[in-house]
Amino acid sequence: MVRGVVMGGILPMPERVPHVSTHAPVPFDPDQDRSTRNTQDVRTRMRTAALPADAHVEHRTSSFDALLKTAAALGPIPVAVVHPCDAPSLQAALEAADSGLIRPILVGPQAKILRAAESAGLDIADCRIENTAHSHAAATRAVSLVRAGEVAALMKGALHTDELMAEVVDHEHGLRTERRVSHVFALEVPRYPKLLLLTDGALNIAPDLLDKRDIVQNAIDLAHALGIATPQVAILSAVETVNPRIASTVDAAALCKMRDRGQITGGALEGPLAFDNAVSVAAAAIKGIESPVAGNADILVAPDLMTGNMLAKQMVYLAGAASAGVVLGARVPIALASRADTVHARVMSCVLARLLAHPVATLPS
Repeated sequence: MVRGVVMGGILPMPERVPHVSTHAPVPFDPDQDRSTRNTQDVRTRMRTAALPADAHVEHRTSSFDALLKTAAALGPIPVAVVHPCDAPSLQAALEAADSGLIRPILVGPQAKILRAAESAGLDIADCRIENTAHSHAAATRAVSLVRAGEVAALMKGALHTDELMAEVVDHEHGLRTERRVSHVFALEVPRYPKLLLLTDGALNIAPDLLDKRDIVQNAIDLAHALGIATPQVAILSAVETVNPRIASTVDAAALCKMRDRGQITGGALEGPLAFDNAVSVAAAAIKGIESPVAGNADILVAPDLMTGNMLAKQMVYLAGAASAGVVLGARVPIALASRADTVHARVMSCVLARLLAHPVATLPS
């Protein structure tokens, strides 16, 4: 027995019990790269980690599984996969095709695409390849395919987001509309009872009020495409009261008034709300917030890119969320996931793009 010294006496302390893992070990493959092995091990433990006994998580069919069935039932659309010069990009495109979501057109340096496919053991014989000199030319060519009416969506491959988006938002040859482009994460969080949309954590660095109006409207449009008739929109800040010294609280209040005046349509808005008030009914009740949005948000609107990006990645890497991402506001939807994302995340991003490319999409019963 080990003893610990406390004020007023000696407190007996239990012997240290060796930690025994309850997670199944990841099979060791000596030919597998160590960094890949470590990443898989972390993600396996993250996905299988037991929740606290009082979590009361509802066992339900995956939201992404349901959306995949809905999107596949609509039939495939032609999609330009931009610079798919690595295995994850190609595998995701092929899996999306096998799932009945897309007919991929691979846009990029043909030699690199073929080498990547051969190295990964992937058969791309049935895929059309648009040969380009480099990634920048691939982005340019993909946008031109949209303008020519040959593809109904874009899918990001192995290139930087800003390289692709620079061509999309080009004033003369791009895909601009009257709406500002913005990105939405779709997150399936184990301890949240429904799919959660988060915007904008990828494109708009420090959006002003009018930018945020478009960001909110784009997210509402996505929610409608996913079958959510009246999405509950939480405008996030650090506090739930308006404070002129915190600009995001003033913007949140203004966005709610814009909803009242019909400048934002199709959703119920509440803000400012701190994160806990947006996703926890109990937290909102403790703070005396009475709103149908509080604790029940379908959409979280971050005040800036840094907040949105960190929040999304925390949910994925610390809370075990499954994710997908899509860009709205351009002529066509863009399936846009991080280069570090899994193949599953990329395929689910195609699901979002497919649903947006169709005027009517409802969840299966």
